[in-house]
Amino acid sequence: MAKKKRRDMEEEIIGEIIDDIVIDKVEDGDKPQKNSFNGLEGEIVDDFILDNHDADAEPKEHDGLLLELAAAKELNALYMDKIRHQAAEFENYRNRTSKELGQIFDKGVREVVSALLPIIDNFALATKNADKSNSYAAGMLMIQSQLHTMLENLGIQKIPSVGETFDTKYHSAVSHIEDESLGEGVVAEELQGGYMYKDTIIRHAVVVVAN
Repeated sequence: MAKKKRRDMEEEIIGEIIDDIVIDKVEDGDKPQKNSFNGLEGEIVDDFILDNHDADAEPKEHDGLLLELAAAKELNALYMDKIRHQAAEFENYRNRTSKELGQIFDKGVREVVSALLPIIDNFALATKNADKSNSYAAGMLMIQSQLHTMLENLGIQKIPSVGETFDTKYHSAVSHIEDESLGEGVVAEELQGGYMYKDTIIRHAVVVVAN
């Protein structure tokens, strides 16, 4: 009864795609009843077609090639999976490296600008009341303008102060004055310029606040 059921199942799958089905070996003394498929007894047949054939026929020459093809497909799948895994790891590494390089660059910009700020302050003091008709003063003003252009090219922004509402995020107050012409908490005077890079404060603006 079991052999008849097995034979019926095998007759149904002949010529169909077999996926991971183990073909049992023929037991000694039993008469083969189509449970030997092209000589592939006891092997795992993966994703290839078993042709219709006579159960007593000799194994075909291409059976070995079919097995090699199945093995090659499995090996290719493993290699492709490994390649995809390595590609994902490389993409993560590239993103991480790019982020780290950006952080290093930003830190370098902040440090360089912090070192330049005292020089920029001195130029501001030296040119505060400079006579533009004087060639020496004109040269100082030109250098000061070049410094400000350099800061802008680096993405450094000067913090607005005079006429702005006092904000502890951007300003540092050193004194207060009474001035009816100004509103309450308005910056009346800037004693030292403030600068920021992107969202980071490099130096707060030192100011005098009215009222």
